[in-house]
Amino acid sequence: MRILFMGTPDFAAVSLKRLVEDGHELCGVFTQPDKPRNRNKVTFSPVKEYALSHGLTVYQPTKLRDGTALELVKSLAPELIVVVAYGRILPKDILDVPPLGCVNVHASLLPKYRGSAPINWAMLNGDAETGVSIMYMAEELDAGDVILTAKTPIDPEEDLPSLWDRLAKVGAEALAEALPLLAAGTAPRTPQDSTQATFAPMLSRELSPIDWTKPVAAIRNQVRGLIPWPCATAELVGQRFKIYKTAVGTATDKTPGTLLSAGKKGIEVACGDGQSLWITELQAEGGKRMSAAAYLLGHPMNI
Repeated sequence: MRILFMGTPDFAAVSLKRLVEDGHELCGVFTQPDKPRNRNKVTFSPVKEYALSHGLTVYQPTKLRDGTALELVKSLAPELIVVVAYGRILPKDILDVPPLGCVNVHASLLPKYRGSAPINWAMLNGDAETGVSIMYMAEELDAGDVILTAKTPIDPEEDLPSLWDRLAKVGAEALAEALPLLAAGTAPRTPQDSTQATFAPMLSRELSPIDWTKPVAAIRNQVRGLIPWPCATAELVGQRFKIYKTAVGTATDKTPGTLLSAGKKGIEVACGDGQSLWITELQAEGGKRMSAAAYLLGHPMNI
């Protein structure tokens, strides 16, 4: 099919790669405008990097509602628009252009976790399963009819980057499965039950501080679900740390937040459910990410 692709992060680049490998005609690629990142150096999005390396034409409109993007989309004459983590809401006039419609690869089992951070919230909430939905786009955010879904378990030991990478592949595979159905006009349309909808709002640093009165499982989910940003944080012996990895400890009757030990196994802290938690990987302010044991060699904590 003749497809206009819209996406920005590495999650989206995986689906773009699959479209190219499957032989679709990419009439253009929309991605977010370049932004300064590392020390104000402007870097391209992963989607733009992949598109340019494969000779695809890249467009980076700053506005979608002033008519210029609409005229551009019309001139490209796509049969279908595929959107994967583009980061912009498409207005109705653009949604109405392609004859086969606009589809979105959304990283949740809709109607659960509509919004911008579905993978994070599935992990933050301790879900045992998540997945990807291929859906028709509608004016309301992530509310369109679902074409198909693909499920995958969440390993209790994996962190957000691992699940992110896995879901990117699941999404690309599900997209490849849906496109022949769209081309043949046999793609199903399953309306979402909006009464069951939950939302996955944008992340913020307000989610970072660890509350030691919470159960060990909740704190571990917080740590896993906030990598690489904004990261769970804790203040230990007067210093603030980002926390990257933890392990379940043992039973304790100490007050939540009490430091119990610090050594080769890491830093042990009492939590709110009568259990302790081991911090095994961290990053001090101004320092590098490292194992807690390595940090303690140069910065012993007197418990």
